[in-house]
Amino acid sequence: MNQNELNNNIAVASMRLAAIQPAFNNTYPDMTKKAYYDRISKQPFKFPDGHEVLYSPGTFACWESDFRKGGFDALIPKERSDKGHTRKLDADVIAKIYDLREKYPRLTATGIRDKMIMDGFIKESDASVATFQRFIKKNNLKGASAPGQKDRKAFEEEFATGMYQADTLYGPFITENGISKRTYCIMILDDKSRMIVGGKFFYEDNSVNFLHVFKEAVASYGIPQKLYVDNGASYKNSQLPLICGQLGTILIHTPVRDGASKGKVERNFRTLRTRFLDALDPASVASIGELNRLLVEYIRTHNTSEHSGTGMIPHTRYMEDIFRVKMPKSREWLNDCFLYRVKRKVRNDSTILLEKQMYDVPMEYIRCCVEIRYIPGDTDSVFIYEKDKRISIRLTDKVENSKTKRNNQYSLTYGGNNI
Repeated sequence: MNQNELNNNIAVASMRLAAIQPAFNNTYPDMTKKAYYDRISKQPFKFPDGHEVLYSPGTFACWESDFRKGGFDALIPKERSDKGHTRKLDADVIAKIYDLREKYPRLTATGIRDKMIMDGFIKESDASVATFQRFIKKNNLKGASAPGQKDRKAFEEEFATGMYQADTLYGPFITENGISKRTYCIMILDDKSRMIVGGKFFYEDNSVNFLHVFKEAVASYGIPQKLYVDNGASYKNSQLPLICGQLGTILIHTPVRDGASKGKVERNFRTLRTRFLDALDPASVASIGELNRLLVEYIRTHNTSEHSGTGMIPHTRYMEDIFRVKMPKSREWLNDCFLYRVKRKVRNDSTILLEKQMYDVPMEYIRCCVEIRYIPGDTDSVFIYEKDKRISIRLTDKVENSKTKRNNQYSLTYGGNNI
């Protein structure tokens, strides 16, 4: 399984988690869990590639059982046994797809396949929805979008940690060690209480820094049921869905170019700018550490002052729901949840390359694809994960390796004499 396949499977697992989360959290609105599964089994689930599938109540129950036993990993689809076998559409089917697309420009891939089955042009077993979807996407045959206004309504989570919203704000330039640099404020807001659960300035706006803030927010204030973020590079990456899955958190991305959908966090940033940044003299700030100490004071004031939107103190509102807050099992468990996971193929010299650094790997993995787990920036945390076992690996020391006696000592032969 390559990295792209892993990312797609993580997206599928996240979809499965979103479906079963109300069941294992006992937050479903129906009278019974069975009634909840019966209801959602009548609604098609949309996959990352666009195709839709209906699942039986029993399938949802199996996913819940798998998650309880094996966590998020148990929801990741296993590699298909028929992988490598090409599934093609014949020329007549392809011609029919083009014909239907021209006649019905708004018809989806599922609709095109269904119509061809209904007309008797193909059998249901001839090709899956996914096959049609891949062909239409590859050949840029997507249908026209339906026009319409966005149905936008104000919303608020039922309880604290029901949803965290996160975003990044451009901060001031500060001069540290004679160098002027732009700062970025990554902040996380609890939707219900309006409490700032995480916030910090950095010199770079990236996923590693966001995950640092998110991890500390979870450690301090609890695991959110949902995480609402935009489509920036810091929030749209292969690791965040996996980490959210490990936590049991549903990851939601805002619609593209739709700033209004982030109303609460945008309002929070406006307040931060008018009450904190506009009153700040960047020339008086000697380091980003000092800037963050000032931010801590601002956050403390915000969390303990009445919020104009709710008429309540954010910390007080958060504490009203403390009995529903789900804290991490342990710091060790939380650390494991935030491990990065990547696939690497071991080279012939028994090494892998990770974040521009080389690591030695046991020789039995030469030419194998292995799963690497690690904490970014911590070279001592890197290990191979295989069948619930952790195999530590270390940075390559070429000088030290040159002094190591090899087991495979080859002799050179010239004219029958070994040298």
